[in-house]
Amino acid sequence: MGHAALVISPAAYIVLPLIVAVSIVLMLIRPRGIPEVYWIGGGAVLLIGLRLVPLPLAGRAVAEGMDVYLFLIGMMLLSELASANGVFHWLSSAAVRIANGSRARLFTLIYGIGTVVTILMSNDATAVVLTPAILAAVRKAKAEPLPYLFACALIANAASFVLPISNPANLVVFRVGMPPLKQWLLSFGVPSVVSIAATYAVLRFVFRKELSSDFDGAVPAEPLQSEGKLVLGGILVVVLALLAASAMKKDLGLPTCLAALAVTAAVSIKSRSNPIGLARSISWATLILVAGLFIMVDAVESIGALDLMRSWLAWAQKLAPAAGALIVGFAVGIGNNLVNNLPLGLIAGGTLEAAHAKGLIVHAVLIGVDLGPNLSVTGSLATILWLLALRKEKLDVSFWRFLKLGALAMPVALMLSLGAAILMELLFKAS
Repeated sequence: MGHAALVISPAAYIVLPLIVAVSIVLMLIRPRGIPEVYWIGGGAVLLIGLRLVPLPLAGRAVAEGMDVYLFLIGMMLLSELASANGVFHWLSSAAVRIANGSRARLFTLIYGIGTVVTILMSNDATAVVLTPAILAAVRKAKAEPLPYLFACALIANAASFVLPISNPANLVVFRVGMPPLKQWLLSFGVPSVVSIAATYAVLRFVFRKELSSDFDGAVPAEPLQSEGKLVLGGILVVVLALLAASAMKKDLGLPTCLAALAVTAAVSIKSRSNPIGLARSISWATLILVAGLFIMVDAVESIGALDLMRSWLAWAQKLAPAAGALIVGFAVGIGNNLVNNLPLGLIAGGTLEAAHAKGLIVHAVLIGVDLGPNLSVTGSLATILWLLALRKEKLDVSFWRFLKLGALAMPVALMLSLGAAILMELLFKAS
């Protein structure tokens, strides 16, 4: 990025980091329920208004996120299409029927659905759209909802590095130099499978009593209408197109957005409906939030505040590869829960780019950014959105209740996933 020369005021070295830190803290705690976007957006405007960040720097910072914005728009549009046309309710109701009264089988089916949705539609879709559908189906079945809701929350992060499209944070970390699909799968395929399996095992252990009995409720069959089938087919086509773009080392944002618009047009024509309602349902505030974070991270970097991180990363790279990867992975994983994975992903991506880092250290950073948020509700945007979705349904999961589960699930999955990444790196070098 290298914009340090643009910020010359001595006050910037004190006031700028303070505004950024306070904005992120307020984003996490949300005083009086004020949405996150107001704290981040207000902080960014304040930085510009006080001339701590020159307008050209802010403009360049916002422009850097264009691929992420387009990706988010496309995925949110697909998620809303799937929700509006009953795809998620159809999946969740089918899971309840196939479970045939077994809580444990239902848990496994829901975990599997959450895994597929996360991989193909991003973790935000699992957190925001699938969770309410799962809750509705589980309530109809008269089953205790919390084990299944926690499954949605944790798989949204545990499966979020199977593919580049599985988490917007992946685009943030690799906003310059996204690995092609083949390289991505070789680097993260096995670690992501280990992450999914380890998280499942911990959840089954923690909720073993709740899942030991059967339930009596029955859910009537809900056939998927033709529009829903069209959406489902469109999503699969979009995923294939994105995988092809990734394999050709192309940016993912524009293809995602264009493909989602094409599917929306096809569904709207078939159902003779107005797509304006879908456009309104997109969380535009999320895009503003991400743009504000881009400004803040570039602002912090412009005063040299990331030099410490680069020095720390250089120190870790001098350690034995396994030790360096474990230290970096856990440091990043825990750090997510202090500042949220989107700003941390931006900082980590800038640090990796500036340090010209490669190989195992980069893999450890990405795994930490994606999997670390399973420690607490503040770890990722997806988990925060999951909590908000539950509150809309008159359910609340306290910070401490989530932390009690996350303190067991996250370290186990992160340790095993990093171990798998280290093993794969050794095998590649040996071959």
